[in-house]
Order: sequence, then structure tokens, then C-alpha cells
Amino acid sequence: MRPLDGITVVALEHAIAAPFCTRQLADLGARVIKIERPGVGDFARAYDSRVRGQASHFVWTNRSKESLTLDLKHAEAPLILARLLAGADVLVQNLMPGAAARLGLSYEALRAAHPRLIVCDISGYGADGPYRDKKAYDLLIQSESGFLSVTGSAEEPVKAGCSIADIAAGMYALSNILAALIERGRTGQGKRIEVSMLEAMVEWMSYPLYYAFDGAPPPPRAGAAHATIYPYGPFPTGDGRTVMLGLQNEREWRAFCDQVLRRPELAADERFSTNSRRTEARPQLREIIVQAFALLTADQVVARLDEAQIANARINDMREVWEHPQLKARRRWVQVDTPAGPVPALLPPGAADVDAVRMDAVPALGQHTEAILAGLGYGAADIDRLRRLQAI
Repeated sequence: MRPLDGITVVALEHAIAAPFCTRQLADLGARVIKIERPGVGDFARAYDSRVRGQASHFVWTNRSKESLTLDLKHAEAPLILARLLAGADVLVQNLMPGAAARLGLSYEALRAAHPRLIVCDISGYGADGPYRDKKAYDLLIQSESGFLSVTGSAEEPVKAGCSIADIAAGMYALSNILAALIERGRTGQGKRIEVSMLEAMVEWMSYPLYYAFDGAPPPPRAGAAHATIYPYGPFPTGDGRTVMLGLQNEREWRAFCDQVLRRPELAADERFSTNSRRTEARPQLREIIVQAFALLTADQVVARLDEAQIANARINDMREVWEHPQLKARRRWVQVDTPAGPVPALLPPGAADVDAVRMDAVPALGQHTEAILAGLGYGAADIDRLRRLQAI
């Protein structure tokens, strides 16, 4: 038994936020029926072709789902949706604001006929307010939430290298759905969940917001270094590589001076005697560290840092992450089927092994349409008729 075995999710989804949420529901055992536009499907299918001709975003966020093609605006769609929802526990949608309501798929429209149904609406800015109808892509939400203002170098803001706003919204949708399922077990009633990308990202921005509380200056953009703790960031080594390190307290600072830099007298230097002073004297201290590391390889620096119990890491590229010895040792990579053949996929964090989660194939567009409709009571002639009408 997986935690969500027996739970059925209907997903009107595209891009990343909602698909990432529902893929994790599928990981936990839920049956996820993904409704896609006939002939085209989720537009994330066409983002790129990097995974054996398939889109990297789509392969990541859509395994273990069933793909049903359905034109939501077709006259036949309401009956199919009604039959689907009659057996569903959760409806997740991230259509344009107001689109679900126009299709009769709002929580208010559904709750009388489906009182146990949990409806999760994911949007960029929320269901009301002056920004409701603005288009909301990941980079735009990174901008609106203030993320770009504290990320990058002093000269230029830089976006996150992954879809961080979509991921944040997807994670809050997931946690709220899981909580709603627990609540329904007590009350027998479904509920509406509303998650906005902006609110998810602003929650994640709470540290810099509080740092700038009551008009105080915000944390400066510091590249890959920490904005308010030093030394904490990347430093070059003598073999042309880079080591990331981070100090958290004065004990570590003394150990760093003694065992890593081999300059114990620096621990008593007034310029560097507290974190605030080290942050203010960042250029001078960086020059000292870079000069010391220039005489060492990255492996030698890491060995000294480990011996001194100073936190450190290498800046891995994607190839090095695929080959990461810790992930290999813990057997975190498994094979997942796709229409173009098997590909590796990371076991979901928290899963003890592959038997604890569901990691089925990434679906081809419309792959499960006939089987789903047959399960709803449609015969072969009915399905052929729906195809002729271009409803599916």
C-alpha cells in the first residue's frame, strides 16, 4: 500500500506548477488523469527535445499519469467531465483565471453534486485583486516577488536556474491537498484550495523581507556568496576549480584560520573579529583567502576544510550531478519508461526505495483515452463517434 492508493486526481494542467504537484500525488500512489488538448497536449511537451526527442520539463513532471485527450470546449466534454469527477477525489487546475468557472468547474459549481471533492486552483496572482488577469510565467513571478532584487551580482540581477516559482506553488498545492485529504477523513467534506505563485514565492522571500523590515536596507546582491555572512561562498583554487565554503560561528572562524589558511594570527585580527566585521572587510579577507588557496588544489582545500569541520561543497555541473557518488551510493536513481525508451529518474526525496513509491511511465499524448472512456461506460462505437466529432 502506498499512502494515496485509491485516490483519483483529475488534472486540468499545463506547464510546471500543477503538473509538478500532481506528479508527486502520483508518486504517492494516486491515480492521476491528465486532460490534454487533442493533437497538441500540454504545451510543455514542446518546450524542448532534450530527452530522446521529448521535453525535459514534461518528462520531469508527468510520469505515472494517464493522458486523456479532450476538447474542454466541445459540447460532449461536460458529460465526460461529469463522469470523471463522479469518481474523483481531487481536481487540480491551473487554467487561465476564470476559465475553470466558465467551464462549470469551480468549487462552487461542483460542491453540490460532489461534496467530497477537493478542488485546487493554482494561478499566478490569485482569483481576485488587480493582478488577477496578468499573465504569470516563472521569471515574471521571480521578478514580482523580489527574488531577482536579492539574487545576482551587484551589477546585475540574475534569475534562478530552475523554475523556482512554479516549484514553490506546486509544493504548496501538494501540502494543502494532503492536508485537505486528512481533513476530509474527519469531516467527510471536500474544500477549495487556492494557491498563487506570487504568494508561494513571497513566503520563500520572508528572510530578506524581514531583513529589510521597517525600511531597513535589503540584503545586497552578492553573487554566489552569502549576502550577510562571510566567508560564505565560492573561492578559486590553484588548479582552476572552485570550492564553496561556509562559516557559521566564531569557533569555525578560528579553526578556518588555524587549520585551513594556516594563519592562526588572523583569528585575533580586529578587522575580522566578528561576522559583521568580516562582512564589512569582505574585499580584504577575500584577497587573503584567494592567495592561500592559490597554492592548493581543490582536493587539498576540501581536505583541509573537512579536517577543520568547515562546511564545504564543490560546484558541480549537470554531468557531475548525474554521476554524484552520494546519490549512487544511496541508489537514488531508478529507470522510468517514456514513449522514447527508459530514462533515469531520481527517487522522490523521503522515499526509502522504489517499492515505496509509484514511478510508472511518462504517457504519450492521449495514450489512455480509450481505456479511460471505456471505464466511464463508453463503448467502442461511442469512442469512435467522439473521435469523428474531434471531441477527443
